[in-house]
Amino acid sequence: MATLSLLATVCAAGWSSPAIPALKGEGSPIPITADQGSWIVAILSIGSLLGPVLTSLTVDSCGRKLTLLLSVIPLSIGWIMIALAEHVHTIYIARFLHGISYGTAYSAAPIYLGEISSTAIRGSTGVLVTVMAKLAFLIQYSIGPFVDFKTLAWISLIFPVLFMILFYWMPESPYYWLSKSNDTAALVCLCWLRRCDEYSEVVRREYSEMKTIIEKNRHRQISVRELFVKSNRKCLIVILLMSCGMQFTGINAILGYSQTIFSDLHMSLHATELSIILAIVQLLAVIVPTFLIDKAGRRPLLLISCGGSLLGLAFCSVYFTLDAFNYPVQQFSWVPFLGTLIFIISFAIGLATVPFAILGEIFPKNIKAKANAMFAIITSVAVFAVVKLFQVVSDGIGTYVSFWAFCVCTAITGTLIYFIIPETKGLSFGEIQEIMIKNNRNERRKKTFH
Repeated sequence: MATLSLLATVCAAGWSSPAIPALKGEGSPIPITADQGSWIVAILSIGSLLGPVLTSLTVDSCGRKLTLLLSVIPLSIGWIMIALAEHVHTIYIARFLHGISYGTAYSAAPIYLGEISSTAIRGSTGVLVTVMAKLAFLIQYSIGPFVDFKTLAWISLIFPVLFMILFYWMPESPYYWLSKSNDTAALVCLCWLRRCDEYSEVVRREYSEMKTIIEKNRHRQISVRELFVKSNRKCLIVILLMSCGMQFTGINAILGYSQTIFSDLHMSLHATELSIILAIVQLLAVIVPTFLIDKAGRRPLLLISCGGSLLGLAFCSVYFTLDAFNYPVQQFSWVPFLGTLIFIISFAIGLATVPFAILGEIFPKNIKAKANAMFAIITSVAVFAVVKLFQVVSDGIGTYVSFWAFCVCTAITGTLIYFIIPETKGLSFGEIQEIMIKNNRNERRKKTFH
């Protein structure tokens, strides 16, 4: 149920792909320019900067559950504003509200999912974050081209309302109740989640581990500065790499402008149909890691993902480069579409899914909310930069320049992942913490030796 909040909020990100062409087209009730269209896409990222801040203030004081329930309120207001909009500035404000919900949900959901899941399925549960996100894109791509953008807003409003109704009945995280010294509530929640009674050996063992972790971190001062202490520095580097690496591949620009990109291709299928195919393939691809992440491991999936993404982007880059220099490539319009499919599939099996599993694992419980907020803020800045500059660079210089930049960034990301990201498959939270602290110590020893 928690992942339904992500489906609801990511619908706001997918909305722009069918909505922007409709707003720019003939007969639009709110005519917009290309620059205004790029702002409609990018403002969501500005709003999402506030989401992590709100999460950090509420997730530990009010709980993970209440934070997630509150996260969809700005989203709902935004959809109503778009449905009633008469001017582009109303859409700007709505998109900003969407961004607040987007940033909040993406900060709080991984914490909740990571804490309610058992070690055996924690990675797979984290992957559900991306599965629901891709389902949201499929919904928007499939419905958007066939209804006006206001009707699409009313349809999209269904999802946050449905989430609030269903998630209300879900339990709070046991870790949250333990942090509030409510051992009874924590045990009740854990029994509900594991479908076992309180005398079960599985429940007792996990409950004991949870208490040990909470007690270990209870008396440590919690602040943003805690992220930068030596024991957490390696973890901070990991989330910086994961957040920037994901976005600098260009994924949000390609998804946000997919119909615009495909409209320039000379193919028998229409841009809207190509976008729907893209969304279906994307959804099917992100389901794969659900079965592999806790068997194959995090690192192999990330490295395979980077390699395949680079290959797909290279196909697109070569085609758009030749097209920009007036080579007769129209008969090969299937090449960039194939490249995009390769990129989407490759991105989905690792870069789109694994970072959320890792994010829920590597930080101590007492600063996890701050870490998730940092991840979401960095991601929001990266998304804004990518989606805004993509339109500027593509219109000013050429689409091929944007795709070559994505290629370079993807290659750098893959290299850094190989040298930096640890494997956390099958490890408990305590074991992961020991690995991260050990890595920090080894790095300091190397520096001292040299």
